[in-house]
Amino acid sequence: MERLKCLDGLRGVLAVYVMVSHMAPFACLPAWLRSALSHGGAGVDVFFILSGLVIVRSLERFDYRSGPFLRARFVRIFPVYLAMLALAIAVQPLPAGFGGMPWIGPDSPALSIWSQGWPSQWAAEIAAHLTMTHGLFPNGVLPDVWVSFLGAAWSLSTEWQFYIFALLLGRRALPALLGVAVLGAIWAAAAPDTWQFSRAFLGNKAAYFALGMVSSEPTRKYRFVSVLAILCGLAWWQGGIVKLIPPAVWVVCLHAETNKFWLSDVLRSGPAQWFGALSYSLYLANEPVQKVLGIALAGSAAGDGIWFTIFWIPGAIGLPVLAAMVLRRWIEVPALAWARRGVYRLGYENSR
Repeated sequence: MERLKCLDGLRGVLAVYVMVSHMAPFACLPAWLRSALSHGGAGVDVFFILSGLVIVRSLERFDYRSGPFLRARFVRIFPVYLAMLALAIAVQPLPAGFGGMPWIGPDSPALSIWSQGWPSQWAAEIAAHLTMTHGLFPNGVLPDVWVSFLGAAWSLSTEWQFYIFALLLGRRALPALLGVAVLGAIWAAAAPDTWQFSRAFLGNKAAYFALGMVSSEPTRKYRFVSVLAILCGLAWWQGGIVKLIPPAVWVVCLHAETNKFWLSDVLRSGPAQWFGALSYSLYLANEPVQKVLGIALAGSAAGDGIWFTIFWIPGAIGLPVLAAMVLRRWIEVPALAWARRGVYRLGYENSR
């Protein structure tokens, strides 16, 4: 199957942006720069659109056979995920050190990035993470389980919900996803807080996957425009103009895949492709690695935000990249190679 080089590069750019968006709230930076780096959630939404395209192509390659498809997804996702979940669980009890960071105010998004404190329902939360169900619980059942331990992993639960949904409905998944998206928006507007679901719930992200799925049909542009309009309408209703960033980024990058202009060159460049290959490991590694670094620096900064920032910025970027390189070299690549040897007869390929 032909590689989508620009979209591979997009994956790398998104992973770097999410990493930097996790770094920025802890640093002493100008307000305009912090604002520009505050849209990590939008980056994840673009990942969901990309996943919709990748997964529908993968399902078609496997002829919608659940066994080979799920084995391929498991080997692609779980080895690196389990390694990072183990690290996140190990550092969970450590105090986040916000007392030593007086420059972080009570309204700073930094306070919501690092999961801290041992959960009272830790066994249920770990079980939910191991089964990728941590995005299925409403607030009144397991509050904040979707971001406990390994915060970035919330999107993996959403992804698995999408995989099962797409497998069960097959080629009928697209209209069903749009229906789920509309119902999810209505539920979010009408349900009491206790029964609200986090953004890790498929109903809150279904339209993004739908846009990715319809992007695999380049000759049926009317379907693409229709799904895009529905997504934009729901996004505007739920979050205003900022929520239009993901579909806008997707349309531009999809155009770059088939029409050569400056963005095509950027996304096809060596660095973008390199980070694209590293993107999954980098996405999962950045938060726990940054947390360990931040705790260490806060303890020695003595409340000096400038001193902290000087060491924090290069460390919070360089160390996650280094960790991702190790994960890619020693876990991700060997797992994929093992899968190819073991189930190649079933049509397995790396579909990311």
